[in-house]
Amino acid sequence: MTDPETFVETVSDENQTALSRLGSSKSLYADTGGDIDTEPVLEATTDAEYAAWQTFSAWADDESDDEAQAAFETTAEEEQSHYETVDEKLADGDYEPQETPQLHEYLRERADTVDRVGALVGRILASQRSKNQVVGYFVGDADPQTASLFREFGADLDDQLERAKSLLETVCETDEDWNRAEDAAAGAIEAAYDEYVESLEAMGANPKPVC
Repeated sequence: MTDPETFVETVSDENQTALSRLGSSKSLYADTGGDIDTEPVLEATTDAEYAAWQTFSAWADDESDDEAQAAFETTAEEEQSHYETVDEKLADGDYEPQETPQLHEYLRERADTVDRVGALVGRILASQRSKNQVVGYFVGDADPQTASLFREFGADLDDQLERAKSLLETVCETDEDWNRAEDAAAGAIEAAYDEYVESLEAMGANPKPVC
């Protein structure tokens, strides 16, 4: 048996390389298709927030565990708020979210509560890294207001992680449950990292630079 704190530390340690690269300066380059400018950065963020809203709404709708259902619903509401906030900042008011990120394709394939909670932890850890790069972009762009906005999103991710850790303690009753949750968390990080690598390689960029 393990505990939520150890679980998060283990997932972070075992996926250190992928998480480090997702938190590197190359992550925005990958997310924007090499066009690191305000609108592409906002559009990429809009895509991610919209996908998260849809993913966690769907989980909440068919989740049988009451505590997990409530947590997924709260998370979906946060992501909806994020999406609507970023969407309002886009110059083009008619922007439509584009392709679903591979991370969320992976999440949507999780049907079991234990798998979902584990995958949620992986998604949060990956998103924390990429969100820091968005904050850094707007700091460098001399736009402290927008940088502050994304710091608030980061604070919501911290809250989501605490929520997920509480769920882990509830839904993981055996060593097998903890192992399944850990595999799901690693799978979520791997899905995000695979897309990062594919995007960079498609542009002829090296996905393994010094962070």
